[in-house]
Amino acid sequence: MKRTLWLFEKIPLSIRWIIETVEKAGYEISMVGGAVRDMLLAGGYEKSKKDFDFDFATSATPQEIMRLFSHTKHPENKEHFIVPTGIKHGTVTLIIREPVESFEITTYRIDEEYKDGRRPESVIFVRSLHEDLARRDFTINAMAYHPLKGELIDPFGGEEDIRRRLIRCVGDPLVRFLEDGLRPMRACRLSAKLQFEIEEATFSAIPKSMESIKKVAMERFHDEFMKLLKTEKPSLGIEAMRKSGLLEYLMPELLEGIGVDQNEFHRYDVYYHNLYACDFVPPHKPLVRFAALLHDIAKPRAKKFAEQGGHGNVFYNHEVMGERIARRILKRLKASNQEIEWVCKLVRLHMFYYTHEWTDGAVRRFLRRFDGDTAFLEDLFILREADRLASGTKQRTADILEDFKKHIQRVLEQDSALKVTDLDINGYDIMQNFDLKPSPLIGQILNYLLEVVLEHPDYNQKNKLLELTKDYLEGKLLQFALSEESSAHQEEEE
Repeated sequence: MKRTLWLFEKIPLSIRWIIETVEKAGYEISMVGGAVRDMLLAGGYEKSKKDFDFDFATSATPQEIMRLFSHTKHPENKEHFIVPTGIKHGTVTLIIREPVESFEITTYRIDEEYKDGRRPESVIFVRSLHEDLARRDFTINAMAYHPLKGELIDPFGGEEDIRRRLIRCVGDPLVRFLEDGLRPMRACRLSAKLQFEIEEATFSAIPKSMESIKKVAMERFHDEFMKLLKTEKPSLGIEAMRKSGLLEYLMPELLEGIGVDQNEFHRYDVYYHNLYACDFVPPHKPLVRFAALLHDIAKPRAKKFAEQGGHGNVFYNHEVMGERIARRILKRLKASNQEIEWVCKLVRLHMFYYTHEWTDGAVRRFLRRFDGDTAFLEDLFILREADRLASGTKQRTADILEDFKKHIQRVLEQDSALKVTDLDINGYDIMQNFDLKPSPLIGQILNYLLEVVLEHPDYNQKNKLLELTKDYLEGKLLQFALSEESSAHQEEEE
């Protein structure tokens, strides 16, 4: 249960101050939670090379902790204050300024009845660390560490489970999951984050916990899923969700891709292609990873068999259908409007197909679809590359994509108009010069002028635009070549 283990070569000053302040007042305090687990995994604090969120458990009540630190100076005289962030459940947060450090300190507690499948109706503060650890979800999270004594407190075998690379509930897994319906999702996320297996009894309890799972607010699942998307290999957690039934509850549309073959350019079915595309996006781009997971979600519904010499299936219009399905999923998960629009736009535009025949005007029209937003453009290329690599038949960046990036850069450097507001004329100018009243006609004229300027940037001058407006009103439309990008609705190469 206890053993001596030195996880710090040098204990950070603020951690030493917190422990000494609490213990001098006659209370117990230890580190708990993910930081203990992750230090054990890395073999120590300094070896981990990551920033930790250090949490503490203590025998002192929240009021006692707040009183202690309101009357105690930091050893370097840094400004500090304490916030009752979750005082109902015994948690306060100590914040130290310059540089900012934040520490959660929670009173030892046991939980009362869980009626909503998420949080206990109330908690009972206790003076026993063992009782506090016994209420936690998984053994690898139910350890405590005292850095000044070098003492690891591990009553449920968490250290051994780390060695076995196993996620196992504390006590009866069904009881743990019925208490808190988010814990099954957390097990799947941890399996991806740590690349651990979920212990058999723990995993078997997930489908038996649906009553509790369905009580959890979708916002909570959204938050856990976004954390999963930031792990090194999210496909591991998503596969655990699939096998346990969680995926069918949260995103059943993804399952439609299982067994749906594609064409000779793809090694995997639609489901696994989406999964692997998600993995190929860098972890610091969770929204692009979400888009990658959903980018081909409509293929099962858009599937047609390629006849007349074709091979495999084709999926006309799947990106348009996919945007609608993605929007429905994201709304179900209570994603923010900003998240919904970003992911859906990526899904809708992921099928761009560039050739060397594209003119500068065609590139501008492509950029116009998202107002030339360079951050979005970066994400779109990341998604396109992940899509390509997840086919299982490509191993490097396509030269044509690199050429397209260079062409876009040349166009952007010309500082050309990409949207109506970039024109050297506005609706008021048109109404004033041609004695027109506000009407849809004004918008039609501006869109026509933008189309002309996309092909001929040098026409973006007020006098020239007024001349073009006069011709438009007289029915004299300028004939110019529109070299539109090749339609993604044609038979796909990828």
